[in-house]
Amino acid sequence: MPLDGRAGGSAEDGSAEGVARIAMWSGPRTVSTALMRAWENRPDTVVADEPLYSFYLTTTGIDHPGREEIIASQSSDWRIVLNDLALRPLPPGVTIYYQKHMTHHLLPQVDRAALKPLAHAFLIRDPRSLLASYAKVRSAPTLDDLGLEQQAEIFEEFGGPVIDSADILAAPETALRALCAALGVPFTTAMLSWPPGPRESDGVWAPYWYDSVRASTGFVPVAPSPSPSALPPELEPLAARCQPYYEKLRKHKLRIDP
Repeated sequence: MPLDGRAGGSAEDGSAEGVARIAMWSGPRTVSTALMRAWENRPDTVVADEPLYSFYLTTTGIDHPGREEIIASQSSDWRIVLNDLALRPLPPGVTIYYQKHMTHHLLPQVDRAALKPLAHAFLIRDPRSLLASYAKVRSAPTLDDLGLEQQAEIFEEFGGPVIDSADILAAPETALRALCAALGVPFTTAMLSWPPGPRESDGVWAPYWYDSVRASTGFVPVAPSPSPSALPPELEPLAARCQPYYEKLRKHKLRIDP
């Protein structure tokens, strides 16, 4: 059987019968936290919020808001983290372990073979829209900050369903039904709305980044933009570097029928 994190797996592949362990890979500013809310609102699901964040900060030395809190809140050993994601026993009645990952947290030191027990999926966003949003919180992002190169690498290694954040915002129920079908799990309307406020499962960095999600109660449908997002001129070269990675993944994105 393929090592896909689905039912019927063996101890070797880290999956347990009837359990789906879903690694959702995305970059920043892609509605990834709202998507985590949607999965967490299912009664059959528990979530992990950016479990490799402490490893990333410890290894790179990068200074992020709440850095010391983040490092103290998680293991910084990727081996321990990935072993937990693949083998952690789930509570009674829970059959889905949804893992929200930032692709740039997956540094070269991580043995990609340790990811084999998981079912991989990919959340993408048009680079111009992504950068227009990201520039509001950080004026000089780099390609490494956005994680598109790493996302394409993970897809090349493991494959898995690709979904565009624009499709989720344009038609939440249709898009989530397609995603669940591609992952082999049943859809539930519980994914379409959730109570506002913080969650115990939120990372300790939530006060710095999750204000809008904490105030939300669901996805707000957004009509597709007919024109490209406007960017500061200094970000145009970065947008051009991002585009090939996005296009590589977009070719495989789920078809969302209206």
